[in-house]
Amino acid sequence: MTHPLPRFRRSPLSCAAALVLGSALAFNVWAVDPFKVRDIRVEGLQRIEPGTVFASIPFRVGDDYTDEKGAAAIRSLFALGLFKDVRIEVNGDELVLIVEERPNIATVEFIGTKEFDKDVLRKALRDIGLAEGRPFDKALADRAEQELKRQYVNRSLYGAEIITTITPVDRNRVNLSFTVVEGDLAKIKEMRIVGAQAFGESKLLDQFDQGTGNWLSWYTKSDRYSRTKLNADLETLRAWYLSRGYLEFRVDSTQVAISPNKQDISITINVTEGDRFVVSEVALDGYYLGKDDEFKSLIEIKPGKPYNADDVAKTTKAFNEYFGNFGFAFARTEVRPDIDRSTNRVKLVLVADPSRRAYVRRINIVGNNRTRDQIVRREFRQMESSWYDGERIRLSRDRVNRLGYFKDVEVDTQEVAASQDQVDLNVNVVEKPTGMLTLGAGFSSAEKVTFSFGIQQDNVFGSGQNLGLQVSTSKFNQYYVINTTDPYFTEDGVSRTFEYYHRSSRPYVEQGGDYRLVTSGTGIRFGVPFSELDRIFVGASLEQTQIVPGTNLPDSYLKYAYQFGYTTHTVPLTVGWARDSRDSYLNPTNGKFIRLNSETGLAGDTRYAKFGAQYQQYFPLSKQYTFAFNADFGLGKGLQGQPFPVFKNYYSGGLGSVRGFEQGTLGHRDPSGIVSGGAKKVTLNSEFLLPFPGAGNDRSLRLYGFYDMGNVFGEYDKIQLSELRSSYGVGLSWVSPMGPLRFAWARPARSFTGDRIQRLQFQIGTSF
Repeated sequence: MTHPLPRFRRSPLSCAAALVLGSALAFNVWAVDPFKVRDIRVEGLQRIEPGTVFASIPFRVGDDYTDEKGAAAIRSLFALGLFKDVRIEVNGDELVLIVEERPNIATVEFIGTKEFDKDVLRKALRDIGLAEGRPFDKALADRAEQELKRQYVNRSLYGAEIITTITPVDRNRVNLSFTVVEGDLAKIKEMRIVGAQAFGESKLLDQFDQGTGNWLSWYTKSDRYSRTKLNADLETLRAWYLSRGYLEFRVDSTQVAISPNKQDISITINVTEGDRFVVSEVALDGYYLGKDDEFKSLIEIKPGKPYNADDVAKTTKAFNEYFGNFGFAFARTEVRPDIDRSTNRVKLVLVADPSRRAYVRRINIVGNNRTRDQIVRREFRQMESSWYDGERIRLSRDRVNRLGYFKDVEVDTQEVAASQDQVDLNVNVVEKPTGMLTLGAGFSSAEKVTFSFGIQQDNVFGSGQNLGLQVSTSKFNQYYVINTTDPYFTEDGVSRTFEYYHRSSRPYVEQGGDYRLVTSGTGIRFGVPFSELDRIFVGASLEQTQIVPGTNLPDSYLKYAYQFGYTTHTVPLTVGWARDSRDSYLNPTNGKFIRLNSETGLAGDTRYAKFGAQYQQYFPLSKQYTFAFNADFGLGKGLQGQPFPVFKNYYSGGLGSVRGFEQGTLGHRDPSGIVSGGAKKVTLNSEFLLPFPGAGNDRSLRLYGFYDMGNVFGEYDKIQLSELRSSYGVGLSWVSPMGPLRFAWARPARSFTGDRIQRLQFQIGTSF
């Protein structure tokens, strides 16, 4: 039975009225009197279950129905995002919910996209609700189109056009496609700095990462406009002026214009340099813990010199860090300039506020999706529930960074809510692939192609343990090593390494020869830390060496075989010490590496001793230039009247020693021309690293020049400087995803008749 008109007035209630006029207005016009619901029906469903609708409405059979409940039901059903239209009709005491479902998305397709990976785009759409099987929302599709356009603009593709096509298909579904015409890249064609007088425009533009481009822009993309990069360049320009005394330098405005074809960009930067100021005095103000003299020794600012913002920043940083060493986690140092424009001089007052001392409540590790928390925590020297110690925190950060497992390590200090003397340390790490593939190749007239490779995993399954395989093979030499290292065999940081190695070498002489020297062994080594930078190594091995006779067997090998046999067994004991303060293992720019080691044959068929010493140092000449030096010495001696074993000889020449000479070809030769190495080794290397032209401040791609000296000598020979070979050359260093890639072109500076020359060499691995 249908209610009479005075009770129902106008039926149905439409969603349009509810949304456009608002529920109050709509129901004032099309109102119904409250009544008890006898039945509820839903019409229009195709894929959605009725239970989804009933669970979303605020009334049931037997409840009293009101206009307010009807409006709430419409809002609730629309909020599901499943319906394009919702209406409520009243038929007597029966409610009819009439819905129109949104179509489902059948397919999502991208046509013409080359700049972006399609799978990445699909994932981005899925994250906002546009994916196969999801209800289609036109507003979301429009939003996705605008966001895609914005991403193309960020890639300097200003002319990109995007057309969104919605094609209905069967079963209330639609195909969604984005057709893209990317167009050509917009490149910076002109960049000007207006208002600069003290420095030339070209010199200032050299400080920018962006520019009009050069022959390397295909790699650096420096000619692509980016507002973010431009802002960074403007900050670089400002810092450049502030470090040269221009205390009041400012950027007044920046105009960016794009050509009608949306391919050429012009940038104009208007600046005011201001006057150059000289520092007249540096004074302290505030509370310095009664350690004023200690803080004064940290001041980098030099009175009488032009104002330098870099020195000011170094000073305030040093002050805050020194406060942190005493537990003052929130210390602040403010610099107040007192400018005298009549004399262009400035007095700087350093105002310190140490704030309050704090405890470290908790250390949180964030970002280690693969590496276990324990691996990071065991490197920390700052403990929980102890005083905040800035020096220990910095040391901990450096130790975590030196693990080589992370691209970036940052330690943020966060105050604990409702506590005046507690902080949390958030250690934010960004993991990187810890597997390394090392490759090396070369060519010589004797060995033809030499090839080596290694696989090293420094963080197996996130455990912090290392596993490695190294292989070097050529026509006459093969070398295989398998090793595994547990850097924390004990909780105190004692490391343990197991190693198996096999080496087979043959002569590489023009007239041939088929003898071989085969060495196989296995060993264990422990590393014991006794400071943050120093470690002692102790190890022992079991080793078998076999001289396989053949034609052209060197006299030294033959004599040794007559005395000790063609097969010998040795138990070498190794002891060493190393100190490593380099700022990076793969691409160091600062710090030292020092190593002393010895190997002694105490048991078995042979008695001998080997001593080695290596010293590396990296000198940062500036932010862009680095000088590196390496010295490597070795000395072997027979014990108990025995000669030094020939199979323990050092070799020199090639990668890792004296570039420009074939691998391992320097040293003593017998009359047949066979190289047998020597019991003494001298290697000296120097490198000067500089930015690659056009690469800006990118340290991952650099040129280097080098000069090498070295040779090996017999057990009873004197080391003579006149016998050292030397070479010089240039090379390219690139920190690639596989590791540091190095090309070197070398020319011998001092060579002798019979030396084998190899001008072009290549390797993937660390320097020296």
